Amino acid sequence: MCILARYHLFPSFLVLLPLLVACTMGCIQSIACKPRIRRENIVVYEVSASIDQCPTIIEENSPIVLRYKTPYFRASAGVVMPPVPRNETWVVGWIQACTQMEFFNTYGDIGMSSWEIPELREGRVKAISDSDGVSYPWYGNTTETVTLTGPTSKPSRLTVSMNDNFYPSVTWAVPISNSNTPMLTHITRDQSFITWLVAMNSVTKERIVLQTVRWRMRVDIAVDPDMPLGSRASLIGRSYQEQPHILNYQEPIPPNALGRPNANDAQVLMWRPRRGAPLVVIPAK
Repeated sequence: MCILARYHLFPSFLVLLPLLVACTMGCIQSIACKPRIRRENIVVYEVSASIDQCPTIIEENSPIVLRYKTPYFRASAGVVMPPVPRNETWVVGWIQACTQMEFFNTYGDIGMSSWEIPELREGRVKAISDSDGVSYPWYGNTTETVTLTGPTSKPSRLTVSMNDNFYPSVTWAVPISNSNTPMLTHITRDQSFITWLVAMNSVTKERIVLQTVRWRMRVDIAVDPDMPLGSRASLIGRSYQEQPHILNYQEPIPPNALGRPNANDAQVLMWRPRRGAPLVVIPAK
């Protein structure tokens, strides 16, 4: 009876086998044929990156602080994205990270204050996010990004742009002193950034780097604290900034460039006297 039963079932199984194979192959084929966004399907055009050809502006309007305003770094790109599949959302935009920072304010032979990012200074990270502190990992969420929600039936043409500059305040007097006597003699700043044009799947977090830009901003200001307010500071060194480099290869994005903290929250203000131990004036947030 067992042999007979197996004999009668075997031909039925042979009949069903092609159907099972066809069904399985159909499932595999449908998965393979699902449209997927890849780098080779994305068109990037009219990429530009520049720093305004104007000198840093020094402002001596306050008896408490000197302010300076650097020219703007500007980046823009056009992107054509392929149709976005159903249940997918892609964001195209700019991500920026600080890779190096030196920011020293010298007060004669007394000492200097410095804004520092300890993780960068100590080599614990290669870069730190320069996001606005809200739109991680993006630099911002206005002109800096465009969101595409599927399904879209045809390619989408879009433009994303960003700009960045420095506009800080530096105290005339020693920052840890109760005196308002001007002692500031020199300001030096040298900061480097990497800016990436990226397409990212909002659900899977898959990232496609489309373009990489490196740029640098330098400031060198001499100050004579004995001069009257309005005529103490002067720009020295180069009048114009070196222009950004649009790379012909794509650099990977370090993990610290994608999340908290951003550079503003990670930096600390140190007082480094000529003699004695350094002191934290303003800690990281």
